Amino acid sequence: MMDLLLNIIATPAHADAGAMAAAGAQQSSMSFVVMFVIFFGFIYFAIWRPQNKRAREQQEMMGSLANGDEVMTAGGVVGRITKVGEDFVTMNIANNVEVFLQKTSVVNVLPKGTIKSIE
Repeated sequence: MMDLLLNIIATPAHADAGAMAAAGAQQSSMSFVVMFVIFFGFIYFAIWRPQNKRAREQQEMMGSLANGDEVMTAGGVVGRITKVGEDFVTMNIANNVEVFLQKTSVVNVLPKGTIKSIE
C-alpha cells in the first residue's frame, strides 16, 4: 500500500523532470516578484508614509506660527514668539531677553498659559 502511494507521488516527478524544473523556475520568479512587492509595501507603510506625515505636520506648524504663541525649541527652551519672519522668529525667553531662532528649531506649539504655569 505504501509503495502504491509512493509511486503515485514520485512517478510524475521523475517522468517529467524537465517540465517540473521549468515550472519551479517560473514559480520561483513569481515568488520573487511577490516578495518584492510585499517588501516595498512594508517600507512604504512602515517608514515612508509616517515620515512624510510628520514632515507635513511640521511644515504646517511652522507656517502657522504667530506673535504670542508659546513654543518649545529643539533644545528644550520655552518662550513666547514676539516677531515672525520668513525663516526666523524672535522669541522672548525671559524679561528683556530675546533670541533669534530658525523656524525649523521650533518643535512644538504649547497651549496658551503654559509659561505662566511653569513659573
